Order: sequence, then C-alpha cells, then structure tokens
Amino acid sequence: MKARVTVTLKTGVLDPQGKAIEGALKSLGIAGVDSVRQGKVFDIELAGQDAIAAEAALKTACEKLLANTVIENYRVEVGV
Repeated sequence: MKARVTVTLKTGVLDPQGKAIEGALKSLGIAGVDSVRQGKVFDIELAGQDAIAAEAALKTACEKLLANTVIENYRVEVGV
C-alpha cells in the first residue's frame, strides 16, 4: 500500500526557504507569484492492506519523527 505524508509550516511561522524561492521565481521573470510556502513530502510504501492501521501508524510517525508539530502541520493520505 502506498501513502503520502505532506508536512507544511503552520500559518504565521516564518518560512525563509519559501521567501528565497519566491525571490528566485521573481528574478527569473515568473509573473504572478504572490508568495511561496515550502514543505516536505514523504512517499511511503507499507506492507499490508489495512488503511486504518496504516494511517494510525503514519500519524504516530509524524508525531514522533516526520513533523515538528510545534511549528508544522501534517496530512496523511493512504492509497495514493
């Protein structure tokens, strides 16, 4: 089974990488970019077919390792 975990900074947390990307896009002449927020994506392959157990395990992984829940949000998608 495949899953995807997306981790992004919470609203209000400064994102210096996003600002650097925003500036680079503007310097390349990419029009219409108002702001950029940068994040992380984890594509994970899991053994088994129990989507509920997989989602629970990945939420635990996010809480313990994949995301800094003080400043980051995460979203778990199973079966992508």
